[in-house]
Amino acid sequence: MAADSVEIELQVRFVTKQEQYAVSDSPYAIQSNVQASDLNTLINALLKETNSSIQKTVEFDFLVCGELLCSSLAEHLQDKGVSTENTLEIEYLERFPAPTPQECLMHDDWVSAVQTNGNWILTGSYDNSIHIWNTKGQHKLAIPGHTSPVKGVSWISFDGDQAVFASGSHDQSAMLWVWNVTRNSVDCIVTCRGHDKGVECLAVAADTRRFATGSWDNNICLWSTSLTDEDNVPAKKRSKPEHGNSREPMTTLKGHREAVSAVQWVDFNTLLSSSWDHLLKLWDCELGGIKQEIAGNKAFFDADWSLLNNSIVTASADRHIRVYDPRSTESIVKTTYTSHTGWVQSVRWSKTRDTLFLSAGYDGQVKLWETRSPRTPLYDLTGHEDKVLCCDWSNPSLLVSGSCDNTVRIFKAKHAVNP
Repeated sequence: MAADSVEIELQVRFVTKQEQYAVSDSPYAIQSNVQASDLNTLINALLKETNSSIQKTVEFDFLVCGELLCSSLAEHLQDKGVSTENTLEIEYLERFPAPTPQECLMHDDWVSAVQTNGNWILTGSYDNSIHIWNTKGQHKLAIPGHTSPVKGVSWISFDGDQAVFASGSHDQSAMLWVWNVTRNSVDCIVTCRGHDKGVECLAVAADTRRFATGSWDNNICLWSTSLTDEDNVPAKKRSKPEHGNSREPMTTLKGHREAVSAVQWVDFNTLLSSSWDHLLKLWDCELGGIKQEIAGNKAFFDADWSLLNNSIVTASADRHIRVYDPRSTESIVKTTYTSHTGWVQSVRWSKTRDTLFLSAGYDGQVKLWETRSPRTPLYDLTGHEDKVLCCDWSNPSLLVSGSCDNTVRIFKAKHAVNP
């Protein structure tokens, strides 16, 4: 008889890494058909008995055999092939709160790039413009300058009253901008030219001294973020045209056979790239060579690297999200996540929790995932009415996404949860 069709009494022990929610680690007897909601009720009852300072009900998730419990305990154990005779260890952790829709930022065309930093949001659009907003939804500045759709934006630095950021466009250029926050004025200081086709993506290194651009010419260029003239810029380039000094790349990394869809810095010298050629590459930027190559089975549309878990999350043309461990000697694909019904266009790791990431797709959906729940996302963030092209997540509780419905949507979790 199937394990889920008959009730069995199980011995379980509850453990948590969040000490404020610890209960006795002595075994409890529970029925095998319990769901996560039943365990939630039990843990909250135990907490109220032992900890009078906890007044409100806390929502928990439950880890059983390394995976979040999304079915009855009996079904979960049967699926994992785990014996019901031994004492079972169940780890519980505070659930990440459901992000709720906040502001909706209206653009005149598709939103193709978005990045947040603190209270500020940078967006790029298919109408060739860049925009600065605050997280309360107020529009600070519309910035013309590019002559084709803007496909990448990134903050570089905030220094008192001055912010520096970069943008990349299908006009084959990247630009370095300085924003005077008090005067709310912006100047293009440097225009970077070195690609033969449109710039599709860009990323700034953690030390903020360099940034990388990936292009439809299959190449990656590395640039200095310095706002002053570089020694290696030829004298004839030092004229001061309308859009700042012109700059050539420090290095050009060649190796992809099709368009480069994403670039992300792994460390000060290592760059991750993804491409339509079905390949992920890790580059040694000092030597200009490839350190590692990972083959996928479809075109990669996006990739992101997590400093917290040293893993790569990718978006592909086959609707699947995959997490790769480049250090693995066995299967490099750690887990596959499937919920989108169209191409997945954008993925971003949480900067504060090593098990959370965002995805956005052509199905108009933004999804928040827990790596230990591969079958179903934690939350579907609804609101867009067309393809979602980009998403970002810079602080623990603020999530943003940009869409072909000409909007950026801001979602906020009620509080930031510690790991």
